[in-house]
Amino acid sequence: MQSFVIGKNEAGQRFDKFLKKYLKGAQASFIYKMLRKKNITLNGKKADGKEILVEKDEVKTFFSDETFLKLTGGGNNSLSTDEYIKAYKSLHNIDIIFEDEDILIANKPAGVLTQQTKAGEYSLNEWLTGYLLDSRKLTEDDLTTFKPSVCNRLDINTSGIVLCGKSLRGLQGLSEDIKKRNIRKLYLTVCHGRVSDRMQLNGFLNWDEAKKRASITDDKAKGERIETIITPLKYYESADVTLLEAELITGKHHQIRAHLASIGHPVIGDKKYGDLCLNKALNEKCKLALTHQLLFAHRVILPDGREFTAKDTAFDSAIQAIQGENR
Repeated sequence: MQSFVIGKNEAGQRFDKFLKKYLKGAQASFIYKMLRKKNITLNGKKADGKEILVEKDEVKTFFSDETFLKLTGGGNNSLSTDEYIKAYKSLHNIDIIFEDEDILIANKPAGVLTQQTKAGEYSLNEWLTGYLLDSRKLTEDDLTTFKPSVCNRLDINTSGIVLCGKSLRGLQGLSEDIKKRNIRKLYLTVCHGRVSDRMQLNGFLNWDEAKKRASITDDKAKGERIETIITPLKYYESADVTLLEAELITGKHHQIRAHLASIGHPVIGDKKYGDLCLNKALNEKCKLALTHQLLFAHRVILPDGREFTAKDTAFDSAIQAIQGENR
Protein backbone atom coordinates (compact mmCIF):
# COMPACT_ATOMS: atom_id res chain seq x y z
CA MET A 1 0.00 0.00 0.00
CA GLN A 2 1.19 3.53 -0.86
CA SER A 3 -0.12 6.80 0.55
CA PHE A 4 -0.03 10.37 -0.77
CA VAL A 5 -1.31 13.45 1.07
CA ILE A 6 -2.69 16.22 -1.15
CA GLY A 7 -0.85 19.53 -0.87
CA LYS A 8 -1.57 23.00 -2.25
CA ASN A 9 -0.24 22.14 -5.71
CA GLU A 10 -2.61 19.18 -6.06
CA ALA A 11 -5.70 20.71 -4.41
CA GLY A 12 -8.43 22.25 -6.53
CA GLN A 13 -8.31 19.73 -9.37
CA ARG A 14 -10.36 16.65 -10.19
CA PHE A 15 -9.15 13.43 -8.64
CA ASP A 16 -8.86 11.65 -12.00
CA LYS A 17 -6.77 14.48 -13.44
CA PHE A 18 -4.41 14.20 -10.48
CA LEU A 19 -4.17 10.42 -10.88
CA LYS A 20 -3.21 10.74 -14.56
CA LYS A 21 -0.21 12.80 -13.47
CA TYR A 22 0.59 10.75 -10.37
CA LEU A 23 0.35 7.42 -12.24
CA LYS A 24 1.75 8.70 -15.51
CA GLY A 25 2.58 5.18 -16.70
CA ALA A 26 -1.06 4.09 -16.47
CA GLN A 27 -3.77 4.38 -19.11
CA ALA A 28 -6.97 6.17 -18.17
CA SER A 29 -8.99 2.96 -18.48
CA PHE A 30 -6.69 1.26 -15.95
CA ILE A 31 -7.08 4.14 -13.48
CA TYR A 32 -10.90 4.01 -13.63
CA LYS A 33 -10.81 0.23 -13.26
CA MET A 34 -8.63 0.55 -10.13
CA LEU A 35 -11.04 3.15 -8.72
CA ARG A 36 -13.98 0.78 -9.23
CA LYS A 37 -12.08 -2.07 -7.55
CA LYS A 38 -11.01 0.20 -4.65
CA ASN A 39 -7.35 -0.37 -5.48
CA ILE A 40 -7.22 3.43 -5.41
CA THR A 41 -9.12 5.19 -2.63
CA LEU A 42 -9.67 8.76 -1.47
CA ASN A 43 -9.77 9.30 2.29
CA GLY A 44 -10.29 5.56 2.75
CA LYS A 45 -13.40 5.49 0.56
CA LYS A 46 -14.31 4.42 -2.95
CA ALA A 47 -14.11 7.29 -5.46
CA ASP A 48 -15.13 7.74 -9.09
CA GLY A 49 -12.52 10.35 -10.06
CA LYS A 50 -14.86 13.33 -10.29
CA GLU A 51 -14.11 14.53 -6.75
CA ILE A 52 -12.39 17.90 -6.34
CA LEU A 53 -9.31 17.48 -4.17
CA VAL A 54 -8.62 19.62 -1.12
CA GLU A 55 -5.49 19.93 0.98
CA LYS A 56 -4.85 17.03 3.37
CA ASP A 57 -6.96 14.57 1.38
CA GLU A 58 -5.27 11.17 1.52
CA VAL A 59 -4.85 9.05 -1.59
CA LYS A 60 -4.06 5.38 -1.11
CA THR A 61 -3.01 2.94 -3.82
CA PHE A 62 -2.89 -0.81 -3.28
CA PHE A 63 -0.20 -2.00 -5.69
CA SER A 64 2.95 -4.03 -5.34
CA ASP A 65 6.05 -1.87 -4.97
CA GLU A 66 7.24 -3.03 -8.40
CA THR A 67 3.93 -2.08 -10.07
CA PHE A 68 3.82 1.28 -8.27
CA LEU A 69 7.35 2.19 -9.39
CA LYS A 70 6.46 1.25 -12.95
CA LEU A 71 3.26 3.34 -12.95
CA THR A 72 4.89 6.42 -11.39
CA GLY A 73 8.10 6.17 -13.40
CA GLY A 74 10.01 5.69 -10.16
CA GLY A 75 9.38 9.31 -9.27
CA ASN A 76 11.66 10.45 -12.08
CA ASN A 77 11.04 13.70 -13.98
CA SER A 78 12.03 14.75 -17.48
CA LEU A 79 15.17 16.25 -15.96
CA SER A 80 16.99 15.52 -12.75
CA THR A 81 17.12 18.07 -9.95
CA ASP A 82 20.77 18.77 -10.79
CA GLU A 83 19.90 19.38 -14.45
CA TYR A 84 17.13 21.82 -13.55
CA ILE A 85 19.50 23.72 -11.27
CA LYS A 86 22.14 23.69 -14.02
CA ALA A 87 19.57 25.28 -16.35
CA TYR A 88 18.89 27.95 -13.75
CA LYS A 89 22.58 28.75 -13.33
CA SER A 90 23.49 28.59 -17.02
CA LEU A 91 20.78 30.91 -18.38
CA HIS A 92 21.89 34.43 -17.54
CA ASN A 93 20.31 37.90 -17.38
CA ILE A 94 16.83 36.68 -16.49
CA ASP A 95 15.43 39.15 -13.98
CA ILE A 96 12.60 38.51 -11.54
CA ILE A 97 10.28 41.52 -11.63
CA PHE A 98 7.73 40.18 -9.16
CA GLU A 99 7.17 37.04 -7.13
CA ASP A 100 4.65 35.84 -4.57
CA GLU A 101 3.53 32.43 -3.38
CA ASP A 102 1.71 31.58 -6.62
CA ILE A 103 3.20 33.52 -9.55
CA LEU A 104 6.52 34.85 -10.81
CA ILE A 105 6.98 37.55 -13.45
CA ALA A 106 10.27 37.24 -15.30
CA ASN A 107 12.10 39.52 -17.74
CA LYS A 108 13.50 37.28 -20.49
CA PRO A 109 16.40 38.51 -22.64
CA ALA A 110 16.48 37.91 -26.37
CA GLY A 111 18.17 34.63 -27.25
CA VAL A 112 16.47 32.58 -24.51
CA LEU A 113 13.69 30.15 -25.37
CA THR A 114 10.43 30.42 -23.46
CA GLN A 115 9.77 26.69 -23.84
CA GLN A 116 11.78 23.78 -25.21
CA THR A 117 11.49 23.08 -28.92
CA LYS A 118 13.51 19.85 -28.69
CA ALA A 119 14.97 17.58 -26.03
CA GLY A 120 18.16 18.74 -24.39
CA GLU A 121 17.46 22.46 -24.67
CA TYR A 122 17.27 24.77 -21.69
CA SER A 123 14.43 27.26 -21.73
CA LEU A 124 12.76 29.63 -19.30
CA ASN A 125 10.63 26.68 -18.17
CA GLU A 126 13.68 24.72 -16.99
CA TRP A 127 15.19 27.91 -15.51
CA LEU A 128 11.99 28.46 -13.50
CA THR A 129 11.98 24.93 -12.05
CA GLY A 130 15.72 25.15 -11.32
CA TYR A 131 15.31 28.49 -9.56
CA LEU A 132 12.50 27.15 -7.37
CA LEU A 133 14.48 24.02 -6.52
CA ASP A 134 17.66 25.96 -5.82
CA SER A 135 15.83 28.39 -3.53
CA ARG A 136 14.01 25.47 -1.84
CA LYS A 137 10.59 26.80 -2.78
CA LEU A 138 9.95 23.48 -4.53
CA THR A 139 11.13 19.96 -3.75
CA GLU A 140 11.99 17.06 -5.99
CA ASP A 141 8.98 15.19 -4.62
CA ASP A 142 6.70 18.10 -5.63
CA LEU A 143 7.65 17.48 -9.27
CA THR A 144 6.02 14.06 -9.17
CA THR A 145 2.56 15.60 -9.50
CA PHE A 146 3.17 19.26 -10.36
CA LYS A 147 5.46 21.24 -12.63
CA PRO A 148 5.69 25.04 -12.58
CA SER A 149 5.39 26.56 -16.01
CA VAL A 150 5.41 29.71 -18.11
CA CYS A 151 1.90 30.87 -19.06
CA ASN A 152 2.63 33.00 -22.11
CA ARG A 153 5.22 32.58 -24.83
CA LEU A 154 7.66 34.98 -26.45
CA ASP A 155 9.68 34.23 -29.57
CA ILE A 156 13.30 33.41 -28.81
CA ASN A 157 14.45 36.79 -30.16
CA THR A 158 11.70 38.81 -28.48
CA SER A 159 12.67 40.04 -25.04
CA GLY A 160 10.54 41.03 -22.08
CA ILE A 161 7.89 39.95 -19.63
CA VAL A 162 6.84 36.32 -19.21
CA LEU A 163 4.18 35.27 -16.68
CA CYS A 164 4.92 32.07 -14.76
CA GLY A 165 2.86 29.89 -12.44
CA LYS A 166 4.70 28.66 -9.34
CA SER A 167 1.72 26.77 -7.90
CA LEU A 168 -1.30 25.03 -9.38
CA ARG A 169 -3.45 27.94 -8.19
CA GLY A 170 -1.10 30.40 -9.87
CA LEU A 171 -1.02 28.42 -13.12
CA GLN A 172 -4.79 28.04 -13.25
CA GLY A 173 -5.41 31.70 -12.40
CA LEU A 174 -2.97 33.11 -14.95
CA SER A 175 -4.10 30.70 -17.67
CA GLU A 176 -7.76 31.59 -17.11
CA ASP A 177 -7.04 35.34 -17.14
CA ILE A 178 -5.00 35.02 -20.34
CA LYS A 179 -7.74 32.94 -21.96
CA LYS A 180 -10.37 35.52 -21.03
CA ARG A 181 -8.06 38.38 -22.09
CA ASN A 182 -8.14 39.92 -18.65
CA ILE A 183 -4.39 40.62 -18.72
CA ARG A 184 -3.15 43.49 -20.87
CA LYS A 185 0.15 42.79 -22.65
CA LEU A 186 1.99 45.74 -24.20
CA TYR A 187 5.13 45.79 -26.31
CA LEU A 188 7.59 48.40 -27.49
CA THR A 189 8.81 48.10 -31.05
CA VAL A 190 10.45 50.15 -33.78
CA CYS A 191 9.06 49.88 -37.29
CA HIS A 192 10.02 51.20 -40.70
CA GLY A 193 8.27 54.33 -41.90
CA ARG A 194 6.05 56.91 -40.26
CA VAL A 195 3.01 55.88 -38.26
CA SER A 196 1.08 59.00 -37.31
CA ASP A 197 -2.11 57.72 -35.70
CA ARG A 198 -3.21 55.15 -33.18
CA MET A 199 -4.70 52.22 -35.07
CA GLN A 200 -6.68 49.11 -34.32
CA LEU A 201 -5.48 46.40 -36.69
CA ASN A 202 -7.79 43.49 -37.44
CA GLY A 203 -7.40 40.46 -39.65
CA PHE A 204 -6.99 36.70 -39.72
CA LEU A 205 -3.67 34.98 -39.15
CA ASN A 206 -2.75 31.81 -41.00
CA TRP A 207 0.13 29.88 -39.45
CA ASP A 208 2.36 27.71 -41.68
CA GLU A 209 3.89 25.16 -39.30
CA ALA A 210 6.36 23.86 -41.88
CA LYS A 211 7.78 27.33 -42.55
CA LYS A 212 7.19 28.62 -39.00
CA ARG A 213 5.69 31.70 -40.58
CA ALA A 214 2.44 33.65 -40.30
CA SER A 215 0.50 35.39 -43.04
CA ILE A 216 -2.34 37.88 -42.63
CA THR A 217 -5.56 37.64 -44.61
CA ASP A 218 -9.03 39.21 -44.66
CA ASP A 219 -10.59 35.79 -45.21
CA LYS A 220 -11.83 34.35 -41.91
CA ALA A 221 -11.95 30.90 -43.49
CA LYS A 222 -8.17 30.95 -43.86
CA GLY A 223 -7.02 31.96 -40.42
CA GLU A 224 -7.69 32.83 -36.79
CA ARG A 225 -8.96 36.28 -35.88
CA ILE A 226 -6.33 38.66 -34.56
CA GLU A 227 -6.46 42.17 -33.16
CA THR A 228 -3.54 44.46 -32.43
CA ILE A 229 -3.65 48.07 -31.23
CA ILE A 230 -0.65 50.24 -32.12
CA THR A 231 0.10 53.67 -30.65
CA PRO A 232 2.93 55.78 -32.14
CA LEU A 233 5.22 57.29 -29.49
CA LYS A 234 7.87 59.05 -31.58
CA TYR A 235 8.92 59.36 -35.22
CA TYR A 236 12.63 59.64 -36.05
CA GLU A 237 12.74 61.43 -39.38
CA SER A 238 16.40 60.89 -40.27
CA ALA A 239 16.15 57.15 -39.74
CA ASP A 240 12.54 57.02 -41.04
CA VAL A 241 11.37 54.80 -38.19
CA THR A 242 8.61 55.02 -35.59
CA LEU A 243 8.75 53.94 -31.97
CA LEU A 244 5.42 52.23 -31.19
CA GLU A 245 3.61 50.68 -28.29
CA ALA A 246 1.66 47.64 -29.49
CA GLU A 247 -1.02 45.96 -27.41
CA LEU A 248 -2.03 42.38 -28.08
CA ILE A 249 -5.78 41.94 -27.82
CA THR A 250 -5.42 38.40 -29.18
CA GLY A 251 -2.15 36.52 -28.88
CA LYS A 252 -1.01 34.39 -31.83
CA HIS A 253 2.34 33.28 -33.23
CA HIS A 254 4.33 36.28 -34.57
CA GLN A 255 1.19 38.42 -34.42
CA ILE A 256 2.76 41.86 -33.98
CA ARG A 257 5.56 41.23 -36.47
CA ALA A 258 3.25 39.83 -39.15
CA HIS A 259 0.54 42.45 -38.56
CA LEU A 260 2.93 45.40 -38.88
CA ALA A 261 4.58 43.91 -41.97
CA SER A 262 1.14 43.46 -43.56
CA ILE A 263 0.47 47.21 -43.39
CA GLY A 264 3.90 48.17 -44.75
CA HIS A 265 5.63 48.92 -41.43
CA PRO A 266 7.82 45.88 -40.67
CA VAL A 267 9.71 45.70 -37.40
CA ILE A 268 13.32 46.86 -37.53
CA GLY A 269 15.75 43.94 -37.41
CA ASP A 270 13.09 41.36 -38.29
CA LYS A 271 14.71 38.80 -40.59
CA LYS A 272 11.52 36.87 -41.30
CA TYR A 273 8.95 39.60 -42.03
CA GLY A 274 11.18 42.65 -42.42
CA ASP A 275 13.02 44.33 -45.28
CA LEU A 276 16.58 42.98 -45.19
CA CYS A 277 17.99 45.79 -47.33
CA LEU A 278 16.40 48.49 -45.16
CA ASN A 279 17.57 46.70 -42.03
CA LYS A 280 21.13 46.59 -43.34
CA ALA A 281 21.07 50.27 -44.35
CA LEU A 282 19.73 51.33 -40.95
CA ASN A 283 22.28 49.16 -39.19
CA GLU A 284 25.07 50.90 -41.05
CA LYS A 285 23.64 54.40 -40.74
CA CYS A 286 22.90 54.24 -37.02
CA LYS A 287 25.56 51.67 -36.09
CA LEU A 288 22.92 49.49 -34.44
CA ALA A 289 24.65 46.10 -34.83
CA LEU A 290 21.25 44.40 -34.51
CA THR A 291 21.13 40.63 -34.10
CA HIS A 292 17.36 40.36 -33.62
CA GLN A 293 14.10 42.27 -34.11
CA LEU A 294 13.41 45.35 -31.99
CA LEU A 295 10.40 43.97 -30.16
CA PHE A 296 10.17 44.04 -26.38
CA ALA A 297 7.30 42.95 -24.10
CA HIS A 298 7.74 45.83 -21.70
CA ARG A 299 4.49 46.08 -19.71
CA VAL A 300 1.68 43.96 -18.28
CA ILE A 301 -1.42 45.04 -16.39
CA LEU A 302 -3.10 42.38 -14.25
CA PRO A 303 -6.89 42.22 -13.69
CA ASP A 304 -6.53 43.73 -10.21
CA GLY A 305 -4.84 46.81 -11.71
CA ARG A 306 -1.28 45.97 -10.72
CA GLU A 307 1.13 47.06 -13.43
CA PHE A 308 4.62 45.72 -14.04
CA THR A 309 7.26 47.05 -16.43
CA ALA A 310 10.59 45.69 -17.60
CA LYS A 311 13.81 47.16 -18.99
CA ASP A 312 15.90 45.97 -21.93
CA THR A 313 19.30 47.64 -22.17
CA ALA A 314 19.85 46.38 -25.74
CA PHE A 315 16.54 47.92 -26.85
CA ASP A 316 17.37 51.18 -25.03
CA SER A 317 20.81 51.28 -26.69
CA ALA A 318 19.23 50.91 -30.13
CA ILE A 319 16.83 53.79 -29.42
CA GLN A 320 19.75 55.94 -28.25
CA ALA A 321 21.67 55.14 -31.44
CA ILE A 322 18.65 56.10 -33.55
CA GLN A 323 18.18 59.30 -31.55
CA GLY A 324 21.86 60.14 -32.02
CA GLU A 325 21.51 59.81 -35.77
CA ASN A 326 18.32 61.88 -35.72
CA ARG A 327 19.94 64.90 -34.08
